[in-house]
Amino acid sequence: MKKSTMLVTLFTLCALFTNAQNTDSLKEEIEQLQNSDENMDHRIDQLAKMIDDVLWFNKVGDIAHVDKLYIYGPPKWKEENPTAKGAGNPVKFWTYVFIPSDVDISKKYPLIVLPHGGVHSDFTTYYTHIVRELISEGYVIVAPEYRGSTGYGRGHYEKIDYGGLETEDVYYSRNYMIENYSFIDKNRVGIIGWSHGGLITLMNIFDHPDEYQVAFAGVPVSDLIARMGYHNQSYRDLYEADYHIGKSANDNVQEYRRRSPVWNTHKFDGTPLLIHTNTNDDDVNVLEVEHLIKSLKAEGKPFEYKIFEDLPGGHSFDRMDTKTGKEIRLKIHQHLAKYLKPENPFKTLEDLQKAAYKF
Repeated sequence: MKKSTMLVTLFTLCALFTNAQNTDSLKEEIEQLQNSDENMDHRIDQLAKMIDDVLWFNKVGDIAHVDKLYIYGPPKWKEENPTAKGAGNPVKFWTYVFIPSDVDISKKYPLIVLPHGGVHSDFTTYYTHIVRELISEGYVIVAPEYRGSTGYGRGHYEKIDYGGLETEDVYYSRNYMIENYSFIDKNRVGIIGWSHGGLITLMNIFDHPDEYQVAFAGVPVSDLIARMGYHNQSYRDLYEADYHIGKSANDNVQEYRRRSPVWNTHKFDGTPLLIHTNTNDDDVNVLEVEHLIKSLKAEGKPFEYKIFEDLPGGHSFDRMDTKTGKEIRLKIHQHLAKYLKPENPFKTLEDLQKAAYKF
């Protein structure tokens, strides 16, 4: 080989090597920036949570004692390092508690367990008027920020176990209230939730049928397998993340099936249940809830349901401050009151209006 050719070859190899080093360095810097950006997002969520916590006192403090408690649920379902120090410890989480300000501790009060919706998300003042309604009727409320909730940093966020042990966190919050407040009637406990909270509601009454006297599931996520099919990849990524399920529904269909109410209806033991859905829901497609309804019917299970036709609000149709939303919530309250016997049940829309909105 000529000397000039050797020099050109050597120069080319050096350039390629340098370029590879630069590429690796650039990739590392991008990963660091992405990681920093994710941490910043979690920090912003924490700040938003702190602000919203203050708002709770402003929005319901006139009728309720508001508290936030630190409790625990079962250990993580999947440990990165099972032999590491602390592996197998219970998962700690916060839960909101709302108690009527005129509580008489010599009496017994019914309890409402209220898990929030959202894949991650959290319990916020979005639920203000629903909380005011329930408190005014005479319920005590526990609203757990189960594993995977936002506002508590990356560590809690990445403990997510959608349709898995998060449902036990919610059940543990129920048990905590009964064990720690003598004025809670353990025989008058209801659970209600919308969307993801609806899934948690269903899984709780499937797994603990004797512990709840009534349930309401609004627009409940019902079939994760179908859900992965009609949502986009960015949504599926939330489940396929290494710290979560770690595989797609295509690669591990049984895991998604295990977490879906429609594939667990055989466990339903007849807790009085009301289900609502809306045909124009752009989050939980009505096909999921229709599948749930058909599955419950096929099992011969007793329950009530209503499929609303194209009501304004889509996914949020009965949680909104519209007259229609209030009218539907009145029916939900009456369903709960039939079994929980609160001290001040709503009889009319005017009762609900005054309780939630003061006027």
